[in-house]
Amino acid sequence: MTSSSTADIEFFFDPICPFAWVTSRWVEKVVAQSGYSVDWRFISLRILNKEKDYDTEFPAGYEHGHTAGLRMLRVAAAVRDELGSEPLGALYTAFGDSYFSVDQADGKAARAVLGSIEAATACLATAGLDTKYAAAADDTSWDQLIEEETELALSRTGRDVGTPIITFQPPDGLSFFGPVISRVPADEDALPLWEAVTTLARFPGFAEMKRSMREAPQLNVLGGVSESPKMEDWKGGHRAGHLPNE
Repeated sequence: MTSSSTADIEFFFDPICPFAWVTSRWVEKVVAQSGYSVDWRFISLRILNKEKDYDTEFPAGYEHGHTAGLRMLRVAAAVRDELGSEPLGALYTAFGDSYFSVDQADGKAARAVLGSIEAATACLATAGLDTKYAAAADDTSWDQLIEEETELALSRTGRDVGTPIITFQPPDGLSFFGPVISRVPADEDALPLWEAVTTLARFPGFAEMKRSMREAPQLNVLGGVSESPKMEDWKGGHRAGHLPNE
């Protein structure tokens, strides 16, 4: 399933990406306030980086995380294959809450089981779905579909990007990597911020607005929301040492 939907927004996510998770929580607020519809689509950081050497090009732990994300996408693909796209929002929320919303003290234990059958089973149950789909985590036959969907996202933005990728008014609207935000906006800020982004997106000449200086994602598993977060230079979208309790 790589054809475009009729939703207002297509959101390509890898469930292991903290920035995609933060942006998705913002999009959920926008959907609730605006009536927009969103189609949750797949992009795999493990597939995106399949030619890279994790030992030399990434901080410790990234290969495990990216592989776990791919395993969770296999589960999501199996769900979508039988039930359609409608349950994916609840399943993505369950995936994210099972890791990103836990306290930092519990982060190492949560990370250890990421992508496991056990973790997938719990997430499916939380989302109100049949736990039989957890077996798909081990089924590599789903990888071709996930790679095709990853390539669809990249065909819209170019390859020098990460997650999330959002298409506005698919299939013909513009697609961008991001918006990358490090904290979820307050309810009253969600829609104005979205409208500012879509104003930029509607201009066909808009290409990029970027800075690599940023705070770590403000998530429970990474220490919660700080009033004065440390700003760091993130190279290639990541920095060493932001994994919980490594």
